[in-house]
Amino acid sequence: MGKGLGGLIVVTAIAAVTLASWEPYLAEQPGPPPPRRDYRAEVLRDEWGVPHIIGKTDADVAFGTAWAHAEDDFKTLQEVVAMTRGRYGAIAGMDGAGVDFAYHFVGARDAANRDYDQLPADVRAVLEAYAAGLNRYAAQHRSEIRLTRLFPVNGKDIATGFALRLPFFFGLDRVLRPLSEGTEFRPEHGPRLDGKPAPLFGEGGGDQLVTSRPMPLPIGETVENAGSNAFAIAPKRSGDGVTRLFSNSHQPWRGGVAWYELRISSQQGWNFAGATFPGSPFPFMGHNANLGWTNTVNRPDLIDIYRLELDKIGTRYRLDGKWQKLAGKRVWLPVRFGPFVLPIPRTVWRTAHGPALINARGAFAVRYAGMGRIDSVTQYYRITKAQDFGQWQAAMAMQAVPATNFIYADKAGNIAYWYNAALPDRKAGPNWRSVVPGDRSDLIWQGPIAWRLVPKVVNPASGYVFNSNNTPFLAAGPGSELDPAKVPAIWGVETDLTNRTLRAAKLLAETPRIGREELLRIKFDTGYERAGYVAWMLDGIAKLKLSGELAAAQRLLAGWDMTADGRGNGADALAVMVLEPAMKASYGLKSPPDPGSVLAESVAHLKQHFGRIDPPLGEVLRIRQGKVDLPMDGGGDTLRAATDWDVDPDGRLSVKHGDSFVMLIEWDKAGQVRSESIQPYGAATTRPNSPHYADQAPLFAAKRFKPVYFDRPSILAHARSREVVTN
Repeated sequence: MGKGLGGLIVVTAIAAVTLASWEPYLAEQPGPPPPRRDYRAEVLRDEWGVPHIIGKTDADVAFGTAWAHAEDDFKTLQEVVAMTRGRYGAIAGMDGAGVDFAYHFVGARDAANRDYDQLPADVRAVLEAYAAGLNRYAAQHRSEIRLTRLFPVNGKDIATGFALRLPFFFGLDRVLRPLSEGTEFRPEHGPRLDGKPAPLFGEGGGDQLVTSRPMPLPIGETVENAGSNAFAIAPKRSGDGVTRLFSNSHQPWRGGVAWYELRISSQQGWNFAGATFPGSPFPFMGHNANLGWTNTVNRPDLIDIYRLELDKIGTRYRLDGKWQKLAGKRVWLPVRFGPFVLPIPRTVWRTAHGPALINARGAFAVRYAGMGRIDSVTQYYRITKAQDFGQWQAAMAMQAVPATNFIYADKAGNIAYWYNAALPDRKAGPNWRSVVPGDRSDLIWQGPIAWRLVPKVVNPASGYVFNSNNTPFLAAGPGSELDPAKVPAIWGVETDLTNRTLRAAKLLAETPRIGREELLRIKFDTGYERAGYVAWMLDGIAKLKLSGELAAAQRLLAGWDMTADGRGNGADALAVMVLEPAMKASYGLKSPPDPGSVLAESVAHLKQHFGRIDPPLGEVLRIRQGKVDLPMDGGGDTLRAATDWDVDPDGRLSVKHGDSFVMLIEWDKAGQVRSESIQPYGAATTRPNSPHYADQAPLFAAKRFKPVYFDRPSILAHARSREVVTN
């Protein structure tokens, strides 16, 4: 072997070793572990594997929460930790690169480093205890660790995760994707700031950035798949004196924003049953003895884009007639390809407006609600400990959670809908739905409008409030709705309606007594209204001139009963399939699909895999996890939601997003609380060998619930295991 070839082999070997090993050492390193403290938590698991975490202090409970969640899903928890260090691409490859870029772009770590010590001491104590619980599990299960030098974690890591993920629940990904690629800014349909309704397909509308090649940002409810339903019924409308709150969030069934059910209890008054996301010590929805709430995603305009004027060498930008330094930071995104991790360079810029990007079309700065804040951790903690409506409102008034509707109920019979949004206090004049000038400091808004001005409905005469990802102007029924004329258009409040909205509004209004059975009937409704994108798609198909199998499919849809319940003339599967891309395009503010193409693709799929165009819906739409394979009903935008799915090799549509954690909470006339819940799979969704990998699926498919054990006697009576965890 010649010297040249030998040298090449050596160089290649060195390069391979370097690419396989550089990332853990050059990536952002773990900070110091939390201060050493003694924690003790008792973890009781009921027959469904749901953890009931009990401790003397709130910190003990947070420590036990991290441990219990890691027992059930350490895989996903590690992914979330990697996101808080800009290292997710080292696990997930290109799918993680977008998350890591977002981490640097929003400055999540910078915000935590700057403000963490300013958080209240009790909040920091809970964050640090949660981090300690993760560290304890990692230390005792080293074989499960997926990324070198990922642990220990500390309270700043947990706070960083909040700063990173919250902006993506109100659409920051829709801005970052095209800005990162330099794609054009053109008119598209969507929410408008001119006070007019959001148009349907093809009718023009506001401006938005669009891109045909999305940058993966799987850290929040994506625009195309977002959804949720929520209902609160006052005693006067329930007919039996019971106050009811129905939580029906739609989230992915796996991953970093999949719900995890838990029950927590401390001697410091932290008693709550509900669900959380991986990486959070706090439940995000559920109830305590006195009150509860749930959330749905709203879509206010909380993001503004500024076009910057740069000098000739691109190092300064003009502001108020003066040149300001454009501060840049070079970052390296780790992207895994097989055994290797490649470093991909990117530059993130900082301006007085906020973070900025430079692409082929110019320089653009971005400003968004909640930018640079980490105190959402304080707000979430405070609302879980609130004991009455006044305390809950005081915590909500922090406006640290920049978006998501809150639907509230309590044992006193209060019900409320809050269009929770940190609406920018913008200056009138520019078209804020388009790119605005970046050379005027008076256009750089400094905060949200006052909390007292945020749209809300409290104890309406109708006796109910609801939301299905729709405008706040349809929330409480005839005679109790908010007046759109009283909400300035510049606030950017959306006017969108979903099919779920239309169905819920109709069913609630026409039901005089909304008791338990009536509420369940409404929630599990599988109907469609012939309006909006539904009418657009079905009417478009009806107008086509077709022959053969496509004409037969056209006739089948013409006779459809507009319900995805698995009954009727056999059109349900075909209807659900053709409406899905129209729903995603409508909700995602994208161009409409071609009706003829969608019909042809759907027919071809059904013929290939089922040999017919009218197979029963339950044979096509499935709940699949391990050995569990069950029929599902509903559709992408029905109140019984099957929002998104994977197409399996056998042609079945395996649902992966839609009805997720579902909870029905009731306070009787005496103010005593009881609740029931259900999830698509089980408590241990990434542990195939666990009996709770998919044990709730049969109940979920049958639209049935399991009890939530809230008081200590019932928890002890149903405990199937007991574990004491200490640090």
